[in-house]
Amino acid sequence: MTPSANIIPVSPVNGTTTATTDGHNPVKAPAKALKPHPLDPLSPEEISAVSLALRHHIASNTPVKAVKFTNAYVLQPPKRDVLAYLGIPLETGKEPEPAPESIPRRAEADFIDAVTGDVYVAQLTFVEGEFKVDDLTKLPEGTQSIITPEELCLCEYALRKDERVCKLAAEVGVTPDQLHADGWALGWDDRWPTKTRVQQCLLYARYGEHENIYCHPMDFFPVIDSNSFEVLAVDFAPHRLGGIQPSTRVPPLHAKLERERIPPPQTKHEYLPDLLEKNPNFKGMRDDVKPLYVVQPEGVSFTVRGRELEWQKWKMHVGFEPREGLVLNTITYNDDGMIRPIAYKVSCCEMVIPYGDPQFPHPRKFAFDVGEYGMGTVANELSLGCDCLGTICYLPGCFVGNNGEPIKIKHAVCIHEEDAGLLWKHTDCRAGGRAHSVRARKLVVSWVATVSNYEYIFYWNFFQDGMFELEIRLSGILNVYVLGEGEKQSRYTTQVAPRIDAQYHQHLFCMRMDPMIDGIKNSVMETDVVPSEFPTGSEQNFAGNGFYTKNTIIKHTGEGERQYSAENDRRWTIVNTSKPHYSSGQPAGYRIVTHSFPRLLAAPGSWVRKRAPFARSSLWVTRYAPGREWPAGKYVPQTRAAPEDSLEYWMKGDENLDQEDIIVWFTIGTNHIPRPEDWPVMPADHLKVVFRPQSFFQCNPALDVPSTSAVGSCYAFGTAAAPVPGTHAVAVTTEGEAVVEETAGHLNGGANGHGTNGNGTNGHRSNNNGTNGAACCH
Repeated sequence: MTPSANIIPVSPVNGTTTATTDGHNPVKAPAKALKPHPLDPLSPEEISAVSLALRHHIASNTPVKAVKFTNAYVLQPPKRDVLAYLGIPLETGKEPEPAPESIPRRAEADFIDAVTGDVYVAQLTFVEGEFKVDDLTKLPEGTQSIITPEELCLCEYALRKDERVCKLAAEVGVTPDQLHADGWALGWDDRWPTKTRVQQCLLYARYGEHENIYCHPMDFFPVIDSNSFEVLAVDFAPHRLGGIQPSTRVPPLHAKLERERIPPPQTKHEYLPDLLEKNPNFKGMRDDVKPLYVVQPEGVSFTVRGRELEWQKWKMHVGFEPREGLVLNTITYNDDGMIRPIAYKVSCCEMVIPYGDPQFPHPRKFAFDVGEYGMGTVANELSLGCDCLGTICYLPGCFVGNNGEPIKIKHAVCIHEEDAGLLWKHTDCRAGGRAHSVRARKLVVSWVATVSNYEYIFYWNFFQDGMFELEIRLSGILNVYVLGEGEKQSRYTTQVAPRIDAQYHQHLFCMRMDPMIDGIKNSVMETDVVPSEFPTGSEQNFAGNGFYTKNTIIKHTGEGERQYSAENDRRWTIVNTSKPHYSSGQPAGYRIVTHSFPRLLAAPGSWVRKRAPFARSSLWVTRYAPGREWPAGKYVPQTRAAPEDSLEYWMKGDENLDQEDIIVWFTIGTNHIPRPEDWPVMPADHLKVVFRPQSFFQCNPALDVPSTSAVGSCYAFGTAAAPVPGTHAVAVTTEGEAVVEETAGHLNGGANGHGTNGNGTNGHRSNNNGTNGAACCH
């Protein structure tokens, strides 16, 4: 911007942009970018327009001299307005409400006064071709907005300029240019007021370009001010050398180090192929992996219009937000011409990763990867052929940088199809019976986030039988700490390599589902599978084999906090009790199916439980209300307890939950007990939650999926007569006896490697010529 007499004189602060005005209206974004779908995320042009409008307003109406943007996102329009605008009925079988002519486009942005550290939030509306500020609010002192990727990266450079840090690094043989840091939110530390925006830094050495920094962990933890980028303190973890059992209490600020320094391990543990090749003990990359191609010669079976996606009777809007990352909106299913809503919105709305070593400062490690960092801001730029395989459609993402300009992710979301094995199959084993097989296909909507050392790989999979699921794969590199020479691992850790300690930890993902099972009024039904109460030998249960399901509707918020019971194989179904199934009599619903409900292991009163009470229970049900989005609160960094705008407080009172507009929250996850095989990079661990139709369809909704044959399929070895090299073919007589043949002359129509007397039965014996099974490969 050209300087003029109207510019407020300011000096830019690290990672900030100045608040200025040149006497003109904010720069307008291109009109085509400002007429989006009502649920579309902010486009790059909109982010620029929002930040310019806001800076103009700040300079004209406030004393703020320099700002640092931390977040900018679309404000969700009223749910009923969106449904009417999109033509989605509030109840299946009824007409949609009258559509509004337009829905106002609104945005919200958070920024920090880079001089005072105060945090502000602003709401803006797009009016007459530009964004205008509706409201600007200074948040209560101590409130901290999301930590940005730029702040996380800048901490490394700040440490290299700090005299004390450089001296400590030099004592263990590490130069400033070899010093690398992962910035982490400071989970809990009362030695600083919450107004001070702080990060803790986990340090590593890197001795060569691109080498694995995590194999050289360092023994101290600087704490920095994320606004001034000054080092506030340096903490040291105690070590169990010489039989010492150190205290787990928080030491005084600037406490004297009472042990010898521990240099980082020097052994390299690489994972990049070119660096692996330099290791004389590495035997080389595998050379027996043959190419595997995914080909769709006629193109894909899905369509994308803007961010609306349709495939195999499914329709949804694919959003991408800086906080949650991928968000799926307005999921519907076309059931023989009737549009049936299933969910208004579903996303991973929060995470917490508590580490289990109680020795300070390790207990500070319990990151809220959604609420403290914003998962969407650390999304990967996906690449063809590896991150996504086959015929791919990509959707972009973007977020605001500290200077108010958009940071673009061109390929944030990957959409593609995959074969999913058999969808269903049956063989009539009677003489002359027929077999029929149908292969399944799934639509995959995926994205990947890298949060410091960890990778989270999210796959939303949709199937042709009305089921959908979220699969989360966990990869990346373990968070590790250094051991001293001769020091043994503790009861809370695994020594994955000499002198490299990986602490036990949990990954807890809080899912938020705004359901619309055949309409916006739903209930949650809890189902336990229980044995019959009648004893063996009784008139009611003589053989003793009886068991049944016990269903309970969750009626009000006093009952809304629920725990998983493995003993009862407990499951929950989101139902519409006004839509009973014509045959089962059960209400139409979608069942949440998973066994990945680990309990929060931190003790009552712990720092983690105070800040993340949502993780203490498996499932919660609340009434829907605007603003009920974030289970740990809207502003998570440096909180000391769950704030009033959090899940725990929404459960207070006695709101009705039966056939109401509700939100279902549930926490899935895994307890990660590291193993040597997780080092130096982790093979992906898998966890999954399935959303399965339950009395939702009249019968199997996949009966109309045609049976297909992959023309490129063939025998891996030999022929139908002798499918395995070096073996004899096997013929089967009409009496069912196997006869070993030296030649394949008797086998005219073997299918999938099994003998027949006819022309193929999809791999099963048959006496007739022809079946309705999947065609054989020739």
